[in-house]
Amino acid sequence: MATITESQQRGAQTHPDVSHHSEVNRDILRMLSTPGKGWWILFSMATACVGILFLSWGWQVYRGIGVSGLSSPVGWGAYITTFVFWVGIAHSGTLISAILFLFRAPWRQSVYRAAEAMTVFGVMTAGLFPLIHVGRVWHAYWLIPYPNQRFLWPNFRSPLVWDVFAVTTYFTVSAVFFYLGLIPDVAAARDSATGFRKKLYSIVAMGWRGTDRQWHHFGKAYIFLAALATPLVLSVHSVVSWDFAMGIVPGWHATVFAPYFVAGAIFSGVAMVITLMVPIRKVFKLEAYLTVKHFDALSKLVMLTSAIVMYAYLTEFFMAWYSGEPPERQMFWNRLFGHYWWATWIMLICNGLVPLMLWFKRVRHSIPALFVVTIFINIGMWFERYVIIVTSLSHEYEPFAWGVYRPSVVEMGILLGSFGWFSFWFLIFIRMLPPVAIAELKEVIAPLKRRKAHEGGH
Repeated sequence: MATITESQQRGAQTHPDVSHHSEVNRDILRMLSTPGKGWWILFSMATACVGILFLSWGWQVYRGIGVSGLSSPVGWGAYITTFVFWVGIAHSGTLISAILFLFRAPWRQSVYRAAEAMTVFGVMTAGLFPLIHVGRVWHAYWLIPYPNQRFLWPNFRSPLVWDVFAVTTYFTVSAVFFYLGLIPDVAAARDSATGFRKKLYSIVAMGWRGTDRQWHHFGKAYIFLAALATPLVLSVHSVVSWDFAMGIVPGWHATVFAPYFVAGAIFSGVAMVITLMVPIRKVFKLEAYLTVKHFDALSKLVMLTSAIVMYAYLTEFFMAWYSGEPPERQMFWNRLFGHYWWATWIMLICNGLVPLMLWFKRVRHSIPALFVVTIFINIGMWFERYVIIVTSLSHEYEPFAWGVYRPSVVEMGILLGSFGWFSFWFLIFIRMLPPVAIAELKEVIAPLKRRKAHEGGH
């Protein structure tokens, strides 16, 4: 971490307006100052949505799971849809921070911290939904294998148990990776803070002084956790996809689900990174650190994963036709022209057609246009999970068992509240901890300063 690589020298070109380490400290730590009116408005809205979340959940606990729209044949609905959505959102943080670090991508320094925070808060949000979905939340501890005198064990063939293991593993590694990367930057915040914040940062920084020995151990630990976290990007969402692929349900029982879900997770997660970084860049005046080149690189990643996701859609429809299975063919026809045609077409337009605009350089370099495009992508990715779950369960093999699922007000309140819950923690994060990596930006600026000095000497 302390050495300067060729990719960092190339990355210095993305920060042409920054020329000194003190400027990095000043500009990034300024974000931790007293919140402005805009932050308080957003925080109040997020808190109100969290209140809606717990009111809706409390009403469901009091009245029973029957207040939701879940019934036969659709036993999974908006809850599992939103669970898969938030697990997908959480994947981009590990991709940007771990995989791009291992490949020495020169543009990750400015965006990976917010992406890592998004990972942690996304998993925290997703973790609520297995608890909400079981209905009787006071029995949720049955999902965890622990020694007991009654010899009760979870049903390890249950997808719900798989999700518990996947989410807890992913959250543990992501949180440790996130915290480790924060230590040098929290130490920088400690040195300029006063009062309670100085005490808090001193505890979090764990005695960091920036010595050669500390940097050496930091670099070893960081690359180890990056290598450990990388397989999680593939494994965790693959496990979530097997919730569906292991079921003998039309539209689910397919081997394409694991790579399809992983690509979709990265697709929605990177889109959410852009959605979050655009207002942060504007409000905190970080144009020198979050340049058009950073958004261009993120947009190209969105383009790649969009193409993979669209290919998976076409593969599903082709295999339904090629299989010659009437239930499979009928289910996919129902997706396009049945009760849920509107959800399917929203999915196809938002995830397949809207990202085609990113092939134009003018759109990739327009920050407002990128913001609008990524909003549509995240809407489309929520509907993708909705289409997979609801259309398959509502239209299985026997016509007498077909039904129509309609989400209830309680489910929509919990869905809205989940976005408030995520925003609540993210807004606190950007005011308490540096949302842009200070130490790694300084590594990028060092070769820029050297190059300017060299050019000046000639």
